[in-house]
Amino acid sequence: MESRRRRGSHSLDKSIIAAILVLLIHGSYSFYLPGVAPQDFKKGDTLMVKVNKLTSIKTQLPYLYYSLPYCRPKKILDSAENLGEVLRGDRIENSPYVFKMREPQMCNVLCRLTLDAKLAKEFKEKIDDEYRVNMILDNLPLVVPIQRLDQESPPVYQLGYHVGLKGQYSGSKEEKYFIHNHLAFTVKYHRDLQTDTARIVGFEVKPFSVKHEYEGTWTDKTRLTTCDPHTKRTVSSSNSPQEVDVKKEIIFTYDVEFQESDVKWASRWDAYLLMSDDQIHWFSIVNSLMIVLFLSGMVAMIMLRTLYRDISKYNELETQEEAQEETGWKLIHGDVFRPPINSDLLCVYVGTGLQFFGMTLVTMIFAILGFLSPSNRGGLMTAMLLLWVFMGLFAGYASSRLYKMFKGTEWKKNALRTAIMFPAVVSSIFFFLNTLIWGQKSSGAVPFGTMFALVFLWFGISVPLVFVGSYIGFKKPAIEEPVKTNKIPRQIPEQAWYMNPIFSILIGGILPFGAVFIELFFILTSIWLNQFYYIFGFLFLVFVILVITCAEITIVLCYFQLCSEDYLWWWRSYLTSGSSALYLFLYATFYFFTKLEITKLVSGLLYFGYMLIASYAFFVVTGTIGFYACFWFTRLIYSSVKID
Repeated sequence: MESRRRRGSHSLDKSIIAAILVLLIHGSYSFYLPGVAPQDFKKGDTLMVKVNKLTSIKTQLPYLYYSLPYCRPKKILDSAENLGEVLRGDRIENSPYVFKMREPQMCNVLCRLTLDAKLAKEFKEKIDDEYRVNMILDNLPLVVPIQRLDQESPPVYQLGYHVGLKGQYSGSKEEKYFIHNHLAFTVKYHRDLQTDTARIVGFEVKPFSVKHEYEGTWTDKTRLTTCDPHTKRTVSSSNSPQEVDVKKEIIFTYDVEFQESDVKWASRWDAYLLMSDDQIHWFSIVNSLMIVLFLSGMVAMIMLRTLYRDISKYNELETQEEAQEETGWKLIHGDVFRPPINSDLLCVYVGTGLQFFGMTLVTMIFAILGFLSPSNRGGLMTAMLLLWVFMGLFAGYASSRLYKMFKGTEWKKNALRTAIMFPAVVSSIFFFLNTLIWGQKSSGAVPFGTMFALVFLWFGISVPLVFVGSYIGFKKPAIEEPVKTNKIPRQIPEQAWYMNPIFSILIGGILPFGAVFIELFFILTSIWLNQFYYIFGFLFLVFVILVITCAEITIVLCYFQLCSEDYLWWWRSYLTSGSSALYLFLYATFYFFTKLEITKLVSGLLYFGYMLIASYAFFVVTGTIGFYACFWFTRLIYSSVKID
């Protein structure tokens, strides 16, 4: 036993080292720090299949597996779920599907069901909306292998199997509904030759619609003539399909086949993550990064050369006549640090943006290291919520520091606004959407207990942490301005058309959006088309490029604004990079009409509601990045010139 433990530990160490190397080279990984420890099964051990929600990319509304009249075990048991799983709509329960490890089974009868009008209607509705049935075995989701046109390429895997299908049969012009009532499971395992134990590395299914037949009166021991293990008669595509209609009798059956595999347990998720052709993805990401890096390099070079020339020129002005003739950004030094209109609101948004930035950064680091892999269902969302709560400390600190710089005195009121404003907006939208989901009786509706947990995280932990951060920040000395502010504000000269605030703000959001829009396509696909997103290495690289791009484009436009003697840069610096959120929402709208097949009003409202929340969060993150970049830039240039 001790030797097995040492061997397992040594294998784990090697896998971690290999994962780090793969991550550094490819930006993704094939190894995941497991949410559950690998389980060794002996021959004949019982394998319990669990069922998860029914999902549809047409409605985006998950439902309980047993919301349809499928065969049930004697007692339905709910599995313990984390916060992220509940918010995703996962509802994991036991099922009557029971396997024996490495013991094939043929034509196991689960139950017999006679449809009435209500049950037939429920099945037809789910088939119309293309719902899929999701199952889990040893923490692996059930997939349907689909062979590519190129026979030599590995198959594509789709999560879950369709409830049924709709089409014509036997020359009939009328479309009929057929249910998948026979499941041919394939369980792949990796065997340890020394101990003869095995670990499950694959869980696949081929669904069939079969009109089962039998002789005589139905009893528990009745043999099917369409599928009989004693005569080695198996189900095939030549069998007549099982129609869904009133008074139709449906018999649910399944087969189990076990296949030995060379895939090791640490790499068993690889096949699940390669659900689409990645070549276009990789090429597009690299191409996008190269363009953005090239543009960023050019911007940086222009800015450095221009600024160096400006500062040298201003510092060489010696006579009074020369000083009076000075123009450009130095001329407005007495107004550039004047507090903006609605400075309290700006402090709130900057604090909230820093909170989101910290949450995003730490989440990505955890994801890159494999702690938030798809094998840990709900882990990503749970981590994001908890990190958001604890980052409230930094939100309060940043907001309070800026508030004190603006000569604010009511730090408690500022802290309360920082803690309440963004979550209140998001909660209002979320509560409205949850009401719609609850009205559809979907499992995606957040239960009352989970709602209470979210409110507790907000008011019980996040709000106090914001106040603690605000207290610490307000106790520190105020940030000193490099130049003094005049008592009387200077008049801003008439600006050129291209320096119009709305125009420059909208122009400023294009480049940051361009840095992420290709990756955004794959993120939206993973969310709304029920696929796994796993290339966190590339995502982190894109995030770094986004930060650089937001900072540089804001600095450039801020410099042009100051050169035209317009000193109202505070809000514009925030909105310049933050306007990329507008393009994100417009792209999400384009994606909705070109890639999705959502037709129901509720499903459309869900999509746009959640994308509105995502765009709002993107706005505060990118806006804060641009603001801090411009804030650092203005302090730097005004502290670099001689001002009497």
